[in-house]
Amino acid sequence: MFDSLSDRLGGVFDKLRGRGALSEADVRAAMREVRIALLEADVALPVARSFVDEVTEKAVGQEVLRSITPGQQVVKIVHDALVEMLGADASELHIEVAPPAVVMMVGLQGSGKTTTTAKLARRLKDRERKKVLMASLDVARPAAQEQLAVLGRQAGVETLPIVAGQSPVQIAERALQSARLQGYDVLLLDTAGRLHVDDALMAEMKAVATASRPVETLLVVDSLTGQDAVNVANGFAAQVDLSGVILTRMDGDARGGAALSMRAVTGKPIKFAGTGEALDALEAFHPSRVAGRILGMGDVVSLVERAAETVKIEDAERLAAKMEKGKFDLDDLRLQIQQMQRMGGLGALAAMLPGMKGMKAPGQMDDKALVRLEAMMSSMTVKERARPDVINAKRKIRIAKGSGTTVQEINKLLKMHLDMANAMKRLKKLGGFGKLAAMFNKGGLEGALGGLAPGGQLGGGMPGLPGGAAFNLPPGFDKFSKK
Repeated sequence: MFDSLSDRLGGVFDKLRGRGALSEADVRAAMREVRIALLEADVALPVARSFVDEVTEKAVGQEVLRSITPGQQVVKIVHDALVEMLGADASELHIEVAPPAVVMMVGLQGSGKTTTTAKLARRLKDRERKKVLMASLDVARPAAQEQLAVLGRQAGVETLPIVAGQSPVQIAERALQSARLQGYDVLLLDTAGRLHVDDALMAEMKAVATASRPVETLLVVDSLTGQDAVNVANGFAAQVDLSGVILTRMDGDARGGAALSMRAVTGKPIKFAGTGEALDALEAFHPSRVAGRILGMGDVVSLVERAAETVKIEDAERLAAKMEKGKFDLDDLRLQIQQMQRMGGLGALAAMLPGMKGMKAPGQMDDKALVRLEAMMSSMTVKERARPDVINAKRKIRIAKGSGTTVQEINKLLKMHLDMANAMKRLKKLGGFGKLAAMFNKGGLEGALGGLAPGGQLGGGMPGLPGGAAFNLPPGFDKFSKK
């Protein structure tokens, strides 16, 4: 989402870092470029102006200009200002009240409110271990209540039974009574939306709020609406007592202005961000992490959290045990590819690693390559994946036809697997993962991995990794990336 802004800011700061000393004129010239970058990213004009003025005032101070690394100091000031603009600290839901805690979801039609309600319900059920009930109050949009019921079944969350002819207030009252009688911890109310902010919409929401007394009123805003998202948020904030904002489609190609402007304009924290279509694609919004991603500093904490959520412990332990013995078959490779896909693909992972944003792998990083690799392995038999050496010319033709690929691509896959299997054997000779970890702690990772990854190197030394380690794709991976 922030790719364009990140690239522009990266270019500005690269110029600053390349100079041994900075003058006040250098800093002001750089801040003018930052202001242009923010405006091009659709950040609200008052927000961009205030941000640049604040950063400039701090950056032209004597401590920065006389610093040994003035360029880095300016980047730090911009990072801190971004964090402050985005809300400083992560804001969680305040639902630790006498149950049921009522959360009212509001927003315009088409903003993804119903889907976001189901995502939030699943998050509360899985992470917070809450017993959640959802209720659709949208009686105007056709099949809106049925849509929430379907999403509820997919998420494993109960929904209020549909009773035809009831008004939104009556549905809210019935939902609250059911939640109390059945011992639900949280009640999520999915209210109706309109194509624009109008009096009828506000009157309906106020009536529902009076009947249900929500502890949280969350505004769902589509990030792709750009500058108009800020106007929508302003309209709701002026009429309803909002407690927070949820931005949807943060994984899209929006320019990011809505996210950067929302907190400053409304004064309400961004609590969650939708990062995909799946029901588990809802993340807590951490301003410091988002600021780090924008400035190319990575987001290792989110990467670790995503890995912990998606990687199954038993699979990881089984794979580690095999690799300790120097074994690595195509089932293991397929498992790793599936894990990468669940974590968002190569592009998403690279964006979270320090210094990796925008770095290109040979042949470009193409997540479709992962799909092709998995298709080839899925077309193999269990025996072929366990013992790739049995795959002869006839079998290759069958696998290629079954996966929609070519025999040449099958050969590249088998070569890539052979390289990785040989790397595992060399790792075993080095003493296994225990010795490798010890080398890592001593700063000798580069020497420990010498020759272990014969192909597909993604880039040079990464900040924060001892020994100047490089991030490596599976050997030969670049051969599968089609332009």
